[in-house]
Amino acid sequence: MLFAGQFVLRFVLPIWGFFAGFAFGSGLFAALADERVLGTLLGWVSGFVFALIFAVLAYLYYAVAVIIAMAAFGFAIGAGLVVALGIDWNWVAILVGLTTGAILGLVSVFANMPMVVLALLSSLAGAASVVGGLMLMVGSLDSADFTQGAAIDALQGSWGWSLTLLVLALVGFVVQTRQRANRRRTITQAWYVERA
Repeated sequence: MLFAGQFVLRFVLPIWGFFAGFAFGSGLFAALADERVLGTLLGWVSGFVFALIFAVLAYLYYAVAVIIAMAAFGFAIGAGLVVALGIDWNWVAILVGLTTGAILGLVSVFANMPMVVLALLSSLAGAASVVGGLMLMVGSLDSADFTQGAAIDALQGSWGWSLTLLVLALVGFVVQTRQRANRRRTITQAWYVERA
């Protein structure tokens, strides 16, 4: 994930598309029918229908996959924010999640940033994994901390680990960006050699 995440994520995105579609479909049905999420059989069916549609689109169209991933991140951020604020109405969380997801999806389309997003997200995920593993190895974290949310507190409490995370994420992003540029240059050079 740290050094080749943009290529790994191409295989992972259809899986994310499936889960994002399921959350979208079941959430949309719950909002329209004024039901609990996954409270009825039709909510489950709607979730699975959208899950299959999103997974197929993510597999067939790479840019669609990035848009779906960004929309899923937006949904999680928006719904999580509403829950964190203590609002108990499910439909508010779903609507805010859908709105935030739609905004992030549109931003990814108009900013034309699929590869940048993949490189950035994968380098951050890879850096977090490496730092988490190192923290476990040296005893700064216990495996139980991952379920209690103490991992984030331990990371925020130490400037050394935070700096390590930031440096690794930057190095990963630069490496992935250079790989992409080298790959594009190689393809372009091969094209001109074949035409000459």
